[in-house]
Amino acid sequence: MRTLARWTLAAAMIFAGVSHLFWARQEFRAQVPNLATKVMDEDAVVVASGIVEVMLGAALVALPQSRGRVGAILAAFFVAVFPGNIEQYAKRRDGFGLDSDRKRLVRLFFQPVLVAWAVWSTRGGR
Repeated sequence: MRTLARWTLAAAMIFAGVSHLFWARQEFRAQVPNLATKVMDEDAVVVASGIVEVMLGAALVALPQSRGRVGAILAAFFVAVFPGNIEQYAKRRDGFGLDSDRKRLVRLFFQPVLVAWAVWSTRGGR
């Protein structure tokens, strides 16, 4: 079951990362916090996070001996991008069909699920 969950998460991460780079860039821009744009351009943040997502998704599959470490890094990534979700809610930015306060609020509660999924699906590896 953990293996299936890990591979599903890997596929989701690779898909999300590729979508950052190609067809969903504008949608992802709604989640870039203003603070991040002080360091780099909003589009650069989207591209960089997409590349990281592809790399983490690939690592979940390609580095089975390091899956525990990769899972911890992925969980930390999910925590690191959470401020963007909070800002999307607080500033009422639409994106990915999150076009109401309620939908944006519900989205916030999904982030801990992603953290738990990353940790649980990679538990038992080095």
